[in-house]
Amino acid sequence: MRALSNPHTINRLIGLLLVLLLVKLLWLVVEIAFMPVAGVNHAQNKEAKPLYYRIKLTPGSSIAPPPKPKKQIAGNIRDIKLLGIYRSPSQTVVTVSYKGKSKVLAKGEAINGFILDGAGSSYALFTKEGKTYRLDMLEKKKSSSYNVSPPKQTAVVSPLSALPKGEVIDAGDHKIIDRSLLEHYTKNMDEIYKNIGIKDVKKGGKIEGFRVTFVKRGSPFAKLGLRRGDLLKAVNGQPLTSYKAAFDAYKSTSDAAGLTLTIQRGNKEMELEYEIN
Repeated sequence: MRALSNPHTINRLIGLLLVLLLVKLLWLVVEIAFMPVAGVNHAQNKEAKPLYYRIKLTPGSSIAPPPKPKKQIAGNIRDIKLLGIYRSPSQTVVTVSYKGKSKVLAKGEAINGFILDGAGSSYALFTKEGKTYRLDMLEKKKSSSYNVSPPKQTAVVSPLSALPKGEVIDAGDHKIIDRSLLEHYTKNMDEIYKNIGIKDVKKGGKIEGFRVTFVKRGSPFAKLGLRRGDLLKAVNGQPLTSYKAAFDAYKSTSDAAGLTLTIQRGNKEMELEYEIN
């Protein structure tokens, strides 16, 4: 009979199985000798924050949002009031009121962070942080009338032709000025250049005084003894070296009892004395 299996083939299979078994045993020895017995250790982050928050669950309660930082209030152009304007071909000067105090500004000077850049007949232009702001002159309040019917032949006087209050009296060696006249021009500085014209006189690039270019006949400035061509040099000993100095000197007369105006007429320097009451 023919054998169902070859003995030689069976011996080869048995030998292969023995080799695989030997390799398996060697691998087991290596694992026991060199591998950790507790498996792979994973590091734990002990500083981890809990993923929960404490909140109140009472009805009607709400979590208030964090307070917003307060914004700093920047200066407002409306805090400045324009009282008067003086313009000449070479200079612009305005009188403003800020926080109850009046101040004279020349072009380029600042108040409340706003820099004077120019002016028109009834407004001034200021700049701040690259922006331009227009400030209009305060309108004068009209006094209300309670008369039921005016007299039939009452003359109507135009506001432009109305004379300023007060008077200038010649006392010989000096002149007396009614204080109400100064107060009128302080509040209506735009009327000054309608009655008198002045122009700065420079020497070496610096102002050394102001030349009177014209004086309106019969005006208070004419009664003060000023003439065309006079050079105004100082007020109470303070040199007039800028437009701001000139207007500051003028505004200081509102509280003064008198003043001395130093002028040069032709080649002669003289002093004009005034009493204010």
